[in-house]
Amino acid sequence: MKHHCIDLKGTGQFSDFFLDYLEGKAALRPFYAHLPKIESFQKAIEEKTFSDTHRETLIASLRAQYDGVDLFEEEEASLQKLAFSKTFTVTTGHQLNLYTGPLYFIYKIVSTIRLAEELKKAYPAYDFVPIYWMATEDHDFDEINYFKLDGKKYEWNSDQKGAVGNFELDYSFREFEKSIPFVAEVFKSAYGNAKTLKEAVLNYVHELFGKKGLLVVDAQSPSLKGLFREVMFEDVFSHTPHKEVVLKTESLESLGYSGQIFPREINFFYMDHGIRERIEQQGEEYVVLNSDLRFTRSELEKIIEEHPERLSPNVVLRPLYQETILPNLAYLGGPAEVVYWLQLKGVFDHFDVPFPILLPRNFALVLEPLIVQKMEELGWSVSDLFRDFDDWKKKFVAQEASVEFECSKERIDLAAIFDNKGKEAEKLEKSLGESFEAAKVRALKILDQMGAKVRKAEERRLQVQIDRAKAIFDYIQPGGSPQERVVNMMQFYLADPSFIEKLYAVFDPLDFCMNVIEA
Repeated sequence: MKHHCIDLKGTGQFSDFFLDYLEGKAALRPFYAHLPKIESFQKAIEEKTFSDTHRETLIASLRAQYDGVDLFEEEEASLQKLAFSKTFTVTTGHQLNLYTGPLYFIYKIVSTIRLAEELKKAYPAYDFVPIYWMATEDHDFDEINYFKLDGKKYEWNSDQKGAVGNFELDYSFREFEKSIPFVAEVFKSAYGNAKTLKEAVLNYVHELFGKKGLLVVDAQSPSLKGLFREVMFEDVFSHTPHKEVVLKTESLESLGYSGQIFPREINFFYMDHGIRERIEQQGEEYVVLNSDLRFTRSELEKIIEEHPERLSPNVVLRPLYQETILPNLAYLGGPAEVVYWLQLKGVFDHFDVPFPILLPRNFALVLEPLIVQKMEELGWSVSDLFRDFDDWKKKFVAQEASVEFECSKERIDLAAIFDNKGKEAEKLEKSLGESFEAAKVRALKILDQMGAKVRKAEERRLQVQIDRAKAIFDYIQPGGSPQERVVNMMQFYLADPSFIEKLYAVFDPLDFCMNVIEA
């Protein structure tokens, strides 16, 4: 497997905000705690506090979650390590996409596992457990109810409501399964042995990554939510997180950056069977939107005390919840995730929770042999993959043209003829000069039109090469989006079951580049 590392700036796929953070721009320093470097982890370790009680609660919750799963010895070892104060976690999170969804789901987890491995080498006195945080409480089903394979979209339609992790794999799902012509065995087993979506995701993440010691966290646990009661009370009744995020967002915007998330006065949803809706204060009551549920303050306080699992944090407070229930040092995410965390530093400071090191997950582009062949036929290097297709075509046709169609010299000569004759004629009658100028404009337009026709003829002559290039661009950016955000891992995994294993050899979680991989 050949591997090339391209500077992220050279890909044109990332915002200035994200790149500025990676470069450690001084203006952004108040918005994070540590630079994304291996050396930063020593201080992060020293600052991280996590009580024995929290560890016991976490381990008990994880064991309950894994009940019925035949653990690999590496998973059991990770669970046992978590009991000790010198064990920390590094975490990534993602939605419960069907069959892993787009490739970057896999890239996130591989990056996190690799970070844990590198940290163990750098800090051998400590242990580091990689974590995948399942977004089981997310309720945006339309974002996760499909995957794309070989250019075709496979979609599960369901009328179920509420947190997607609790969606049952009912008759509609079993019918959906039949529409997929070929599926890796790991997914057949994962979904076949599950009753809910979150059970299926746990199953396949366990099978794909359990032998690397990765643990899956489902934060719906009542015992884990109980550790977050303080924040629940303060957010719902005092709205402090809203104030802190607004301040940080305004500071970022004053530097010319745009915020990614927008806080609300109450940053919790009410979650129960078949429902996950925002809580909003209306007068003296607390209303669950799109429902008949209404609570007095005392009623909502009682719910938080007795059923904290019914409150589900939104994007503003989920990161804080994560850092409250895990002995975590780092979060790995995509560009948008890393950026929105920077709006949250004030919330962490207010609740005296250490802010984790933010790292981008690894980015990759996988090239199949046919694409590499097309590149060789065009004489392309991997850096050419990140050019704009229209810009490339324009320059390519001009370079390879057998007839010069831009008519640059001819335009100069033609304009000179009209200008010179116009000046002569203007001596006879002023209006003749204006007539020659108008005639020049018309003549140049005709020349441009003829040049365009010649260009089209050249494009037809070079159509084989242009089609070859278009096929490459369509492959690396299907539908105009980066491959990793569209294509499902089975496109490569079905042909090469060692595909994921090969990623471990390529990905370096502390080398921020675009990995171009020749499969």
